Amino acid sequence: MDRIILASQSPRRKQLMELAELQFDIVIADVDETNPPGMPGHLVPEHLARKKAAAIEQHAHEAIIIAADTVVLLDDEILGKPSDEAHAIGILTKLSGRMHQVVTGVCMQKGNHQKCFSVTTEVYFRPLTSEQIKHYVSHYKPFDKAGAYAIQEWIGMIGIEKINGDYYNVMGLPIGEVVKSLLLM
Repeated sequence: MDRIILASQSPRRKQLMELAELQFDIVIADVDETNPPGMPGHLVPEHLARKKAAAIEQHAHEAIIIAADTVVLLDDEILGKPSDEAHAIGILTKLSGRMHQVVTGVCMQKGNHQKCFSVTTEVYFRPLTSEQIKHYVSHYKPFDKAGAYAIQEWIGMIGIEKINGDYYNVMGLPIGEVVKSLLLM
């Protein structure tokens, strides 16, 4: 298989690629991740993944670039990464007892060939107590996570009632779809 470059500094994406037994290098894509004004939230991740792939294209040298971006949508509003503890508590309070969507956009590129797609997973949170939310935020510090949580951590175990879709997508990369797409590159 061709050399693979993961255009991400996400430890969860790195972990998923390793668990899929893929050999890859990491080249961090330094791009402005500001959401384009007026762009519907479900289109933002794929747009940003394309930007990330383009940003490291000169480092690729016939490698396959895999770039991704994940957003959490609640009522079509993007809930980004929390800026501090109070913001994380506020985000989780909004998610409590509700369904939200996790959308990951992926862009895979080799030379002039590009395949981009998005995967959406519905996540249903049980009603969470303020004590549970505060415990999670203070112990797990989810400040680098879209939606202020990680499904594979304590909050996912006790707080998520069910999901409709790809579990690994919620972690940050729909790895099954990525591997399937790699076979077509």
